[in-house]
Amino acid sequence: MDNQDAFLRYLKAEKNYSAHTITAYRKDIQDFVQHCKEKYQLQNLTKVHYAIIRDFVVALSQKGLAMRSINRKCVALNSFYTYLLSIDEITSHPLERHKALKAKKAFIVPFGIDEVEKVLSSVDTTTFSGLRDAVAIELLYTTGMRQSELIGLKISDVDWAQQQLRVLGKRNKERLVPLLSSVLETLKTYCKQRDILPQATKHQYLLVTDNGKKTYATFVYRLIKTYFSGVSSRIRTSPHVLRHSFATHMLDAGADINVVKEILGHESLAATQEYTKVQLPKVQDAYRAAHPRAKK
Repeated sequence: MDNQDAFLRYLKAEKNYSAHTITAYRKDIQDFVQHCKEKYQLQNLTKVHYAIIRDFVVALSQKGLAMRSINRKCVALNSFYTYLLSIDEITSHPLERHKALKAKKAFIVPFGIDEVEKVLSSVDTTTFSGLRDAVAIELLYTTGMRQSELIGLKISDVDWAQQQLRVLGKRNKERLVPLLSSVLETLKTYCKQRDILPQATKHQYLLVTDNGKKTYATFVYRLIKTYFSGVSSRIRTSPHVLRHSFATHMLDAGADINVVKEILGHESLAATQEYTKVQLPKVQDAYRAAHPRAKK
């Protein structure tokens, strides 16, 4: 077992990283391995120095990769070399002098409530695929869960009696999320049809494809994009926009930000506060319209 495999096992066993994160780290390290082979004919990553990593960053930038994505790859490499340092595979850290690139934070415009309602009313729930699509959209929008969390849901995660859902989030941290009665009714109907599919009886994953197999990231992404592209002119129409919409609409309606934080599964309040930025224009308009000196 080479040091890359050992590192990935370490992330799973010791750091308790999710399968999704480990897959991303593997891909990031493999991209760097490929760069070292092609550019420097170097296969032993313990011989890497910072100039090679800096060249890798430049190459990624020239390919048009976003700064956030480049930073993510550097985080993976930093973790990898920190691990090698801890097991005495190297004597110095090649990223010790590295500073993250300043990435411009993407501003996500949420869907309007009317757009979400329009999509949900357009779904044909008389078919299995339509019913499944409605479940996916409703769960993403009414719970704010992440795409990966939706894909990982199992039938046993639904607590019908307590009307809540057990969600496995980042770092395998579990949280309980309340479910609306209307969503539970849709879920019940869906589960009855899901259980008829032969392939679906072989596993416990809640959301399945038309042939009963577990869904995957591209499947869910296309599902959301297909429905929302028809009702929205927004450039971004992804599952994450639905998560953003959930948080924004909850806060707009007066929900306590700490409640929203718990439902979203954020570790810090700062992450949840990002969603309050959408409200700023509304606050400014209300302020200018209401303050006694605004018309002077």
